[in-house]
Amino acid sequence: MSIVCRADISKSTNFQLKHNFTIFKDGKLVFMTVSNKGDAQYEIPMARSSDTGEYECTVEAGGKTKSSNSLHVWVTGMTKPILTAEKKEVLEGEVVKLRCELPEEVPPLYFLFRKIKMNSTPKEKLVFEPYRNFSVVEFSVEEGDNILQFDCFGRRNVKLEFESSEYSNKTLVTVREPFIKPTLNAKPSSNITEGDRIQFECSTVVARMHDIEIILQKNRTILNSIVYKYVHEYSVRDEKLLKYSAVATLEDSGEYLCKVEQGRASKTTKLNVVVSELFPKPILAASMSKLDENKELTLSCSISGFRKANFSILRKNSNGDIWLKNSRNLTMRVNVNDTGSYICKAEVKGIVKESRPVRINVYAPVSKPTLSVVSGLPEVVLGKPLRLICRSVMGTPPITFTFYKGNNEVKKVVINDTYATFLDENIRPNDKRGYKCDARNNHSSGMKTSNILNVTVIVPIRNASLGSIPYGEVEDGSETAFLCSVKEGSWPIHFRIFRKTDRDVLLFEKSENADRVVWRKEAMSREDMGTYYCMASNRANVDVKSHPITISVILAAWQKGIIAAFVLISIAGAAALALWWFLCKKKKAKGPSMEMSGSALATNLTSEKLTRQHNDGDYYTGSSYIEDSENHMKSTDESNDSVENRHSRIQGHPDAT
Repeated sequence: MSIVCRADISKSTNFQLKHNFTIFKDGKLVFMTVSNKGDAQYEIPMARSSDTGEYECTVEAGGKTKSSNSLHVWVTGMTKPILTAEKKEVLEGEVVKLRCELPEEVPPLYFLFRKIKMNSTPKEKLVFEPYRNFSVVEFSVEEGDNILQFDCFGRRNVKLEFESSEYSNKTLVTVREPFIKPTLNAKPSSNITEGDRIQFECSTVVARMHDIEIILQKNRTILNSIVYKYVHEYSVRDEKLLKYSAVATLEDSGEYLCKVEQGRASKTTKLNVVVSELFPKPILAASMSKLDENKELTLSCSISGFRKANFSILRKNSNGDIWLKNSRNLTMRVNVNDTGSYICKAEVKGIVKESRPVRINVYAPVSKPTLSVVSGLPEVVLGKPLRLICRSVMGTPPITFTFYKGNNEVKKVVINDTYATFLDENIRPNDKRGYKCDARNNHSSGMKTSNILNVTVIVPIRNASLGSIPYGEVEDGSETAFLCSVKEGSWPIHFRIFRKTDRDVLLFEKSENADRVVWRKEAMSREDMGTYYCMASNRANVDVKSHPITISVILAAWQKGIIAAFVLISIAGAAALALWWFLCKKKKAKGPSMEMSGSALATNLTSEKLTRQHNDGDYYTGSSYIEDSENHMKSTDESNDSVENRHSRIQGHPDAT
């Protein structure tokens, strides 16, 4: 096949131009040449399927480059593969190594190998080779393989399609047996009676082999095996034998397998053996299966239609059966410890058979049950469940416990223990019905009943509140009563009163069979100002806190009076002092002027007498004037004394304010 690239270039007649031709296949360079001619040719001497692809050429001339359109080339067909085998003759258990090659083909390639056997479907193996044009596989040689044929063919992926080669040459391989199929015999026969001895013989013939193993097994259990490490290489046929014998029992019936193995080779032979029954299994019967303690129990062992046997009676135990008596019958007076499973065994001609176990239950009577609360005290918090336990100290389980609330049955349970529990989730505040329980088992004495249990229902505290008399403001030194109360709760109730400071200070606590408590604080002081609250709790163990109240301590009335009197006295003193100062100053200012007035006045009076002596009224008037003037002076002093005396009275009687 030739890939031709032509360049169509316009030039003058005598001008010589060199052309650089480059040919690509699927983007990869496959050919390059320089020519004076206008074309170039890429020669493929023998086209293969690997030459299929997209071809493109590029021409460079005079500094200019041009590329052609792509050309798709499809080469159909592949070369015929060549198959070779490493050996022409193999033994069972060995492997055949094959090599399949596609000369002149380019990977990646697929190789399919086939193992062809007469009258069977060929076995195939597919191998992918990404980097080479050949592949190697192995086929195991199995039992029954005799003359084998092998072939192969190749396959490649072209444009998402597979193209396959023709089949290779067929290669013939001969298979030889390393040993013959084993034989398995049972002596004296494969049909025998239990008690007879049976012997198995497993044999095979080997040829120039070593490490031959013979195995005898039944139901995947190996009974016996032997390994022959070496067989003389010059012995053409050498027989190997495995033996196994045992006294036949019914359990020995079934399929036996003789297997011979060497390496990967394995051959088996099967034999079915039937063992007939010599005598049936014995049967153990009991006079009673459930009985009271100190009662009499009789056990009897028998074989249907067969009397000549050696009998023994035993009691089953986890550490081994406990022998009781070598006899067909056993009679004993039982107690609780005799409860258990019993069997009997029978022996004939060395064959020992065991009966099915018989369960014997011995019962002690139940004692009078006791009913109590699991938590201890016979009380329950409202809203929480009450768990009761009914216990019978004595008595053989299973025991039937029945619980009653009042006269109503609320629970019945059968239990393999000496106690049972009951959970009552329907607790009501005024529930005064008592509880009781009874117990019974399979003892003939019947039922026992407990005493009645009365349970106290504890109502949790609800809505605590704190109040005080007087409320809010309290006079200093006066008494204050604090009242802490709850809306609901079972007695006794534990009350506590706190005052909040930088920490909570407990002031009072007391337990009362009442829904309230009063605490009297005799003399309140300013240090007692603050926020108070109380907490209440009972046996429900839930602390309920009240809303806080604030107490303010104010001055008492007499304290206010003292303060007011002190203020008024201070004001009056200041006023008196100011008045005294003012009068003193005024008196000093009027002294000289009064003397001058007196002299002038005397002169005037004398003159007036002389001129008006006949007028008595004028005289008395003047005289009256002088007396008034003197009286006026005195009255000024008296007014001063009056002010001082009044000031003295205010100080001496502060309550007068």
